[in-house]
Amino acid sequence: MKTEAINENLTGETKSFLSFRLGEEHFTIPVMKIMEILEVPKITKVPQCPNFLVGVINLRGAVLPVIDTRIKFGMHQIDYTINTCILVLSIDVNDETLVVGALVDSVSEVFELNESKIKPTPAIATKYRADYIQGMIQEDDHFMMVLNIDKVFSSMDLESIVESKSIDAEIN
Repeated sequence: MKTEAINENLTGETKSFLSFRLGEEHFTIPVMKIMEILEVPKITKVPQCPNFLVGVINLRGAVLPVIDTRIKFGMHQIDYTINTCILVLSIDVNDETLVVGALVDSVSEVFELNESKIKPTPAIATKYRADYIQGMIQEDDHFMMVLNIDKVFSSMDLESIVESKSIDAEIN
């Protein structure tokens, strides 16, 4: 038993992940990318922004852009429930770190997983862009998609968000 644990550690690093849901789909991202989880407060709309950018909120004096992850993934927007929350994420793009909020339907759990247990994404077409999905984890009778959260938001998307933040800063 101990030999298996030692061998497993040699083949991959154990990391913490947070799982969440969008509709019936299960996703997970590394905990190190999540700064905090918030209840959904009043969101201020920003005019002429991308359709996935719901608006901005005040996060302890800072402007936090909030993205509807359902829309970003091509799903229909739904009314918020008691389980809807915002994941405050640290995104790395082009050697820059940006903090954004991602609306999700619900958060499931935090769990530890050896990276060697992450299976490659099937080569067949999926409804999500291949660069969004880092791999798959099988959990009981369903799969969880491991997101590459830094790739989910393209440079163009982030430019739109930065512009929206600049507009909001000018207004205030």
